Amino acid sequence: MKKTTWLMPALTVFLSAAQLSATAQDTTKTEKPVKEYKNTFRFNLTNPVIFGTRSLIFGYERVVSKHQTFSVNFGQTGFPSLNIIDSDSLKANKVTDQKGFNFSADYRFYLAKENKYAAPRGVYIGPYYSYNNFEKKHSWSLTSTAGGPLQTVESTTSLKVNAVGIEAGYQFILWDRLALDMILSGPGIAVYNLKASLGTNLSEQDKQKFFEKLNEALEDKFPGYSWAIDEGEFQTKGSASTTRFGYRCMIHIGYRF
Repeated sequence: MKKTTWLMPALTVFLSAAQLSATAQDTTKTEKPVKEYKNTFRFNLTNPVIFGTRSLIFGYERVVSKHQTFSVNFGQTGFPSLNIIDSDSLKANKVTDQKGFNFSADYRFYLAKENKYAAPRGVYIGPYYSYNNFEKKHSWSLTSTAGGPLQTVESTTSLKVNAVGIEAGYQFILWDRLALDMILSGPGIAVYNLKASLGTNLSEQDKQKFFEKLNEALEDKFPGYSWAIDEGEFQTKGSASTTRFGYRCMIHIGYRF
């Protein structure tokens, strides 16, 4: 019996080692590594609300490091409807053509000290650039200041906006795949160029009357218009160019892959 006394301690050590190995294997099987999604395809939810359903802006965000990303956004956009002009002296007949283009890009720094997770989740700040080009052609019925029958007036209104600034926001990641991006603050500098050209010969009095009515419509329908554009210059010349304080604020919804 003395020759077998070592057998029990050895068997105990063997069974304990086997149990630890099995436990480690089970842990390895149950704890799957979290998959990293470095790309996000997204859609701008804010622009259609402000500028109408023709404004369709899509974007792409790419993770370049643990706490940094870059994104680009592009698509079509347009002036809001100006059909509110329906006075006795000027009435909108129809929109004969319209187009618009939006492009923007930013570089984001997701704050390591503020965020529990790596990019693109959490609080971020970074520089941005944006460009918007709006153009709309209208046909109008205008009553001349000199009286007489209604005149048909063809106009082309265009607005170009270039802006640079610093943005801050927060991006939520839901169910690993869904991204909700909220740019909450985006102060910057913007250059506005507005021009309205007429395809009809009008007297100076009728031109000024037309530009005044158009200015009223833009002020009512275009967010921030009266603050960004020199109304007096536009009403006199039909064009205005200015550099003002700009702002960026929007919401995106995206799919990660």
